[in-house]
Amino acid sequence: MPLETPARIASALAERGFNADRAAITLLADATDPEVAIHRAVETVPSGTTKITTDHVERVLDTSQTATESGGRTRPGDSPSSGPTGATESNPSVSTASGENSTGQGASTAPPPVTSTSPPTQSESSVEITGDITGDSTGSGEYADFLSVFRDRYERLSKQLRGRVTHRPTDALDAMPGGSDGALVGMVAEIDSTRGGHWRIELEDTNGTYPILVLKDRDIASAVEELLTDEVIAVEGTISDDGEIMFADAIHFPDVPRTFSPSTADREVSAALVSDLHVGSQEFAAEAWERFADWLHTDEADHVEYLLIGGDAVEGIGVYPDQDEELSIVDVYDQYERFAELLKRVPGDIEVVLIPGNHDAVRLAEPQPAFREELLDILDATDPRIVGNPARVTVEGVSILMYHGVSLDEIIAELPDDRANYDDPQKAMAQLLRKRHLAPQFGGHTRIAPEERDYMVIEEVPDVFHTGHVHKLGYGSYHGVLTINSACWQHQTSFQESVNIDPEVGYAPIVRLDRLDATDVGEYLTIRTFGE
Repeated sequence: MPLETPARIASALAERGFNADRAAITLLADATDPEVAIHRAVETVPSGTTKITTDHVERVLDTSQTATESGGRTRPGDSPSSGPTGATESNPSVSTASGENSTGQGASTAPPPVTSTSPPTQSESSVEITGDITGDSTGSGEYADFLSVFRDRYERLSKQLRGRVTHRPTDALDAMPGGSDGALVGMVAEIDSTRGGHWRIELEDTNGTYPILVLKDRDIASAVEELLTDEVIAVEGTISDDGEIMFADAIHFPDVPRTFSPSTADREVSAALVSDLHVGSQEFAAEAWERFADWLHTDEADHVEYLLIGGDAVEGIGVYPDQDEELSIVDVYDQYERFAELLKRVPGDIEVVLIPGNHDAVRLAEPQPAFREELLDILDATDPRIVGNPARVTVEGVSILMYHGVSLDEIIAELPDDRANYDDPQKAMAQLLRKRHLAPQFGGHTRIAPEERDYMVIEEVPDVFHTGHVHKLGYGSYHGVLTINSACWQHQTSFQESVNIDPEVGYAPIVRLDRLDATDVGEYLTIRTFGE
């Protein structure tokens, strides 16, 4: 089937406010008169339904076929029993929700009742969500909230480390004689260099702080360059003769075990991972997105059953200086209306999961809850699964950690260029996995909302780690975890040019969920390009 046929069907349905199953679109495209079939489908869809199903189209086509075989030609506006003498002429490209034909007259006979399968509810969906702050935010900004989030971070990450070292609390280390072997699991409170070029680290646990000295000529000295304040590490070493400091012999990060093996789906099925559409920007790559949506209707994309969008669905308002001069849609609600129209071009049988980003109309502090009710109402017709940022999305038994990625800016700014940079965002993502935290440094560029628990801790290792934000394509495998930063759908803005951001536009990484245990990333990851 030519590409333009299903694409045209999807576009025609979207213009009428409907989405549809991929198989339903194929049936409409294969109809003797697709235009008539589309009209009949939207005219007879049950009230309140925005997704046209395969069952519904089959009933419509059966009805039309019956009318044709009985000697009449079914046309837009005709009832199933209308013959040549009972039909009124109408424009097949025009449809109304009231059941009237294009002349404003009702059909001679009411259309037969048609049953339709409603879109699956969240409880029926094959997508499971965990780690979502939505509905559970309790932080009030009081001191106790900050204490709670740091204590929770320490307790949960220290569990990842205590199996590797014989941890002793800071007060116990104070009481140990000089020359003793010691080990401490603590949060990095301070990092300084000495006059001799060595490193001095203050580690803090729930009992106090203790100083660590890392000598510059030790192999572990390079690990200090990757440390950030507030992350949790373990250190093994020797207590100095005076008992005042520990000389470090080893530094351990929570990290992903090298024995980690990802889970896989038990059938051939794929997910498309995209991010950063920035709908409403003058630089939104609309044609590239339309080419992507068209491709999803082809036989080549039959195995793509999930679309995961990693934030910044819209450009937003007032995000950066003089942004209003670069907007094509100046009202944020209109931006989401346009985004909803674009989602309608995606086959209706593809499950869509969406998290917010820093340009979306949610709080900037992370973790970010999902959209407010008025935005959910705008997006309701396209039936996406909208969750908070970050969130763990389990699809076909495969765990995908979705995080928009604001902290990547901080990781890249703080660490040496060979450890993290914008051209290879997967390196910064690997650092987050190594630290087992999505925003390890508090008080920097990444705004963190204090809650009763730290939602940014990566307590369970994901099979796939998906981010966006930096507008760069990057992918790799870190200790068996597939890491993907999925670039963007926005060409360079004036602001981006001023801060040396050169975006990579129109990429859609396609992940084979049944092949993640393969040894080569190329065996389960395909990068589709739809940009210019």
